[in-house]
Amino acid sequence: MLRLNNSILSCFLLFVATSCLAAEKGYSKADPEALKHWQDMRFGMFIHWGPVSLTGHEIGWSRGRQTPIDKYDQLYKQFNPTEFNADQWVRIAAEAGMKYIVITSKHHDGFSLWPSQYTDYNIANTPFKRDVLRELAQACEKYNVMFCTYYSVCDWYHPDYPLGSPAGKSKKTKHNMPRYFEYIKNQTKELIDNYGPLGLMWLDGEWEKPWTREYGNELYAFLKQVQPTLVINNRVSKGRRGMAGITKQPHLNAGDFDTPEQEIGGFNRDRPWETNMTICQQWAWKPNDKMKSLKECIQILLHTVGGDGNMLFNVGPMPNGQIEPRQVERLKEMGDWLKKYGNTVYGTRGGPFKPGKWGASTCKDNKIHLFIMNWPKEGPLQLPALSMKITDVAVKTGGTLKVNRTKEMIELNVPKDNRDPIATVIELTVDGKAFEIQPVKRN
Repeated sequence: MLRLNNSILSCFLLFVATSCLAAEKGYSKADPEALKHWQDMRFGMFIHWGPVSLTGHEIGWSRGRQTPIDKYDQLYKQFNPTEFNADQWVRIAAEAGMKYIVITSKHHDGFSLWPSQYTDYNIANTPFKRDVLRELAQACEKYNVMFCTYYSVCDWYHPDYPLGSPAGKSKKTKHNMPRYFEYIKNQTKELIDNYGPLGLMWLDGEWEKPWTREYGNELYAFLKQVQPTLVINNRVSKGRRGMAGITKQPHLNAGDFDTPEQEIGGFNRDRPWETNMTICQQWAWKPNDKMKSLKECIQILLHTVGGDGNMLFNVGPMPNGQIEPRQVERLKEMGDWLKKYGNTVYGTRGGPFKPGKWGASTCKDNKIHLFIMNWPKEGPLQLPALSMKITDVAVKTGGTLKVNRTKEMIELNVPKDNRDPIATVIELTVDGKAFEIQPVKRN
């Protein structure tokens, strides 16, 4: 009989027990229809906003850094965004081609952007007083945009949370993490009860030591009981590794999708993911912040969906309640592009050609959409041959197309004058379901 030492046996038993517990509680098992519905949307708006906009500094992170803690915590008494118009915000998102909105209901600074019954540090006690989340949820319903909330599990303001500002580097002499966990459960349930059903609950702040895998997995199970169709990101538990946002040991760590931050995720059809990125450089509003060009914005979106991911694109509204006009204009430009080529983005899957310097591709039914962003200096673009026969080709951005097919490759050429400066969009029709083609990478 094979003998195992006590250490190995203990690890094995712990693994089995944890895996069984995960299966029992349904960790990382999203409602398939809800998950697919969200994936098909492909493009959403992230909104970081609160009293911090009065300073022009970063939300949460500037507490105890650029802004002294006592001053930061009193900003809400001056917060009166009288030009806030939920209908206008959601219309901007809809016209940009965004299908869902995620708003920071509570960031690391602890301020609640709704009149929560569990804290006085909320929107009801500002000069503004109005329920921002209620108005946004109603506007989202009007424009058929899915309403979602961001919620930070770390809270440098709350007395029961063990860590404080700046950036979780200070330790509170008195704290009560179990009681704070109940506060989280109460507030997240309140969000669902008052503004749901929600599309997503976008958790954050899980990297700090007080937040354990056990807390995360329990919160995931709890929220799924409150709303079974709720989709929850991987930051609910401890599986995320750095800004790349990929979950390690998903069988142990709850979460329905991965969250690359400020970078495009790698090609992955096996696990849903979403790149979250800023339109400028800072998450919260900053005067004269450097903004991405239209070319950058569209190409980031196309590389993301080409990798089979969603894109959550962030804006930071100003202290008066308006989204900065130049950001609105950029989003409108993105919407104009999507009005022409949205069928190549929405409801598609990434591939079969994996993204690269040349560009990216998506597919749906018997169609493959190529987004060629970098042509060779000389000669045609060469892509690996496909396992299915190509029955038709078309240049959606205009111009003529020359195609040469061999057993090893597909050669594509569009005259230089007809190459789109953002992305030349070419549609290939194949004699089968394009998603069934094994993904290939251009060398």
